Amino acid sequence: MAESENYKKGTEIRRKLMGEAYADKMNKSVYDDPMMQKFGDYAREAVFGMLWSRPGLDMKTRALICVISDTSQARWPELAIHLRMARNQGWTEDELSEALMHLCGYTGLPAVREALLVAKEVFHEMRSEK
Repeated sequence: MAESENYKKGTEIRRKLMGEAYADKMNKSVYDDPMMQKFGDYAREAVFGMLWSRPGLDMKTRALICVISDTSQARWPELAIHLRMARNQGWTEDELSEALMHLCGYTGLPAVREALLVAKEVFHEMRSEK
């Protein structure tokens, strides 16, 4: 894929959100074959390069929106990625767990329980990386 300005911008935003080491790890594992590379290229250009760079919301707020969306849709692998992004944007473990707890009354206990289990694992992994 030719590297458009949105692709370049998206690559930079993605690395900032995920952290350089985690972004590199995903590139070498998830996006290491042609089929997934096409998906990754599209996501960099359209989602990170165009959507995440829009004016009106900061990246910290956008990251929290993704955490809430993933939880309400039971998208556990994506939730792990977005929790990492949210932590990298300044949300604390306590704030994120409280945001998830707030969903108990809106999405239900089973979804929140799973989300908290994912959060527990992601937070432990991130603390171990430091």
